[in-house]
Amino acid sequence: MNIEEYNKAVDMHSDGVYRFILKNIKNDEKAKDIVQDTFEKVWVNAGNVNYLKVKSYIFTTAYHTMIDGIRKDKRMTDFENVREEKYSHSAQYSDLSEILNEALGKLNEIQRSVIMLRDYEGYSYKEIGEITGLSEAQVKVYIFRARVFLKNYIGSMDAVI
Repeated sequence: MNIEEYNKAVDMHSDGVYRFILKNIKNDEKAKDIVQDTFEKVWVNAGNVNYLKVKSYIFTTAYHTMIDGIRKDKRMTDFENVREEKYSHSAQYSDLSEILNEALGKLNEIQRSVIMLRDYEGYSYKEIGEITGLSEAQVKVYIFRARVFLKNYIGSMDAVI
């Protein structure tokens, strides 16, 4: 991949990668850092990357960078990030996206990632498998289980509204 192709890849895929990472980690600054680290890694390996497969390479690199960051953060305890919604209660919700985001937050890392890649980014099962290192069958199982969980968690629309 040459400089022109790299710049084109950055222009075409940076927003999608940022959205994917932000949906998973819900921290704007960390998401920006992961995206920047991802494109730095792509630049370092630009000679080994096929431009026709750059999107998959970028998302795979971003996914692995995100997982590394999550594992690093789990080892550290951060007392400054206290979420108010954990200590407050509201009997009725009016924002469906808030409910969906909360439900997505309850999924484990792998399920959340495969759901985000499939339903938000539109990847095929095969592409998701390549990005996450899972087999196509495993991807389907994780997506099925995540959707069942989301359906049970959110419940019927009458209960939500």
